[in-house]
Amino acid sequence: MKRTSLISAAIGFSLVGIISAATAQSQLVRAPTPLQVDLTPVADADGQQRGQFAVTVRNTGTRAARVPKWELPLGELDGSLFEVQRDGRAVDYVGRLVKRAAPRAEDFVTLQPGEARQAQIDLADAYDLSRSGNYTIHLNASLQYAAFADGERIQRADGQPQTVSSAPLTVWLDGRGRAVRNDLMVGPQAVVNGINYASCSSSQISTIGSAVNAARTYSQNAKTYLNGGSTGARYTTWFGAYNASRYSTATSNFVNIDAAIDQNNGQVTINCGCSDSSYAYVYANQPYQIYVCNAFWSAPLTGTDSKAGTLIHEMSHFTVVAGTSDYAYGQSAAKNLATSNPARAVKNADSHEYFAENNPAQN
Repeated sequence: MKRTSLISAAIGFSLVGIISAATAQSQLVRAPTPLQVDLTPVADADGQQRGQFAVTVRNTGTRAARVPKWELPLGELDGSLFEVQRDGRAVDYVGRLVKRAAPRAEDFVTLQPGEARQAQIDLADAYDLSRSGNYTIHLNASLQYAAFADGERIQRADGQPQTVSSAPLTVWLDGRGRAVRNDLMVGPQAVVNGINYASCSSSQISTIGSAVNAARTYSQNAKTYLNGGSTGARYTTWFGAYNASRYSTATSNFVNIDAAIDQNNGQVTINCGCSDSSYAYVYANQPYQIYVCNAFWSAPLTGTDSKAGTLIHEMSHFTVVAGTSDYAYGQSAAKNLATSNPARAVKNADSHEYFAENNPAQN
């Protein structure tokens, strides 16, 4: 029997209050919420609920807010913005995991005071909604690059990025075919020195070959450091205070990253078909295909946010390797994450990249 009734009437999502400069020294006082997000289920033509939602984002504050498009649920989902459960069990995110460059002007959506933006999203494009059940949906995404029009970052009182959060919404969804996200590999493919290349020119193959070799050196060095039990500044900067369980996780992650990047019988595919502004992306459940994008080509071979480090970052995302997420981008944010939430740091892809790059060098 089809069930269409909502289990929870709570369909209004509100962003967590944004901290103003005047209250920045208080950990408890919050400014009035400047943005409000409303989410409403949308039925298919046959009356079934299969994961379509109408979204309205409204700026109820007094200042214009500028937010990267990927940090809000407007249009196509291109990040894990939601925590989704079915009958109490976590649902897999199956969308892109992207190493992003700093956002450009065209990457932002600006909401003036009183302005509202509307869109329709399909959760099934990014989450596994293949089975029917009671789905609980919780918006929970970091506003790392969000700012007011005058440039003031939208942050918590402790200086950390504000979070787009919501009360959980529970709704019955009728199962649909599992979303299979995979960008087509167009153009020629070739295995060169054990790596499979798709849509890459000869010069790109040469460049990536050097990056793969450097990434292998990075992963071997990181594995050796952790296997040796070292807990110097290199470890604590990126993964936080020592804890046996977290240290074991980081060690296991680099054992797996090193084994994966060392494969040399065509298992690893580098796809050059991406043309957006990011560094690279993968689908976590599709090892070991890595899509490299525009920022990758202008990155240095080694060092901070390098080509070699990008390959470490992306390899860590695969579920069969380390299953990392993108909780924080950039060295500054990754350092803050190690201090504020080391449990997330050992699951953050950029933290693994910066640990491997070790730039500037630490013991």
